[in-house]
Amino acid sequence: MNSSITGRIHSIESFGTLDGPGIRYVLFMQGCPLRCLYCHNPDARDTEAGRTMTTGEVLADILTYRPFIKRGGVTLSGGEPLLQPAFACELLDGCREQRLHSAVDTSGALPLDISRPVLDRADLILLDVKAIDDDFCIALTGMGNRLTLATLEYCETARKPVWIRHVLVPGYTLDTSRLERLADHLLRYTCIDKIELLPFHKMGEYKWEALKHPYALKHTQPPTELEVQSARAIFQCRGLL
Repeated sequence: MNSSITGRIHSIESFGTLDGPGIRYVLFMQGCPLRCLYCHNPDARDTEAGRTMTTGEVLADILTYRPFIKRGGVTLSGGEPLLQPAFACELLDGCREQRLHSAVDTSGALPLDISRPVLDRADLILLDVKAIDDDFCIALTGMGNRLTLATLEYCETARKPVWIRHVLVPGYTLDTSRLERLADHLLRYTCIDKIELLPFHKMGEYKWEALKHPYALKHTQPPTELEVQSARAIFQCRGLL
């Protein structure tokens, strides 16, 4: 392995339980092409920020946690890990050599000629579908959903296991008709093993303030438990949850 390949790292979570199966080492990589209104890591957007590490350094750190993650694995998250494909590929190759399960948490917002080598190497794709309506996706994230849906189509063709993730934002994505269209679209995919409906939260709001960036959702509150259950029911009645 060429352990001199470097990547930019936002942060590391050594005992993650939310980003894939089991206990996981989660590497949050720096840089993101999207500008999601509800982003909880706006400090991860800048491609020139973060600290640099080589693949060798990251893998050596991962292996210090092997006793804890051997039944879980490693997740590359962000930011957007597909923005650093060579670095991601080397890390995924290293995980495979060490027989560690690997996952990539991505918006899929990169062309397949860039993302395909990364997708092929991962054991699991956590695909964050921002919105099923292209125009609404642009308003929500600054980009359309064409590349995300192409990523899902590729995973279906390649028989790559996928967990779909979708954030429930009151006044935006927490909308019955939008959720019904999303659920109906996902019905035909056999590659989808799980759908996670993630309630919007405000834990990253302080980062927007620290960066002196205007935060459009300052007055938006997290969904109630009843609202989350109503959203889940849309997917449950279609056999998706």
